[in-house]
Amino acid sequence: MADVKLPGSPVGEPEYLVIGFLRRPFGVSGEILMDLHTDFPERFRTGRKIYVGDEHKPMTLASVRPHGENMLVRLRGVNTPEMAGQYRNTWIFIKTKDAPPLPEGQYYQYQLLGLKVVDEEDHPLGTLTEILETGANDVYVVKDEAGKETLLPAIPSVILDVQPEAGVIRVHLLEGL
Repeated sequence: MADVKLPGSPVGEPEYLVIGFLRRPFGVSGEILMDLHTDFPERFRTGRKIYVGDEHKPMTLASVRPHGENMLVRLRGVNTPEMAGQYRNTWIFIKTKDAPPLPEGQYYQYQLLGLKVVDEEDHPLGTLTEILETGANDVYVVKDEAGKETLLPAIPSVILDVQPEAGVIRVHLLEGL
């Protein structure tokens, strides 16, 4: 799941997490094609409360069904393609407090961003500022105080220890980094 930091939100846990992106109306009953941005698609179900758009308008899913790699959703009160069209290219959110807990050793991105990154000897390398999602594995972007960026593949041989409660990620630098 991606996360969104709202202006004026306190540092730390964001209030909302992105779970989908509404693309375009589909058919004549008000359904909308939605890209998934979550590892928990099974949590999309009729009656689920969601928040739509940058203003986080509370809405309810009236229907949900798979469509290839994506989903077709209909929002309660949206019954025509014209009504659905007003939500074209709009993000869908849930409240962070409603996100499912992750298994031990797995973290949401917002829990990692801002952590200090150190090498095996505890030498500071910088702060985790961004996570790039690639096909094979994520890549952590670490920026030092001078603004120099280091890219670290998020693989077990590189990311040795993650301690969000201590604010630290310990890494092993591969040759050439």
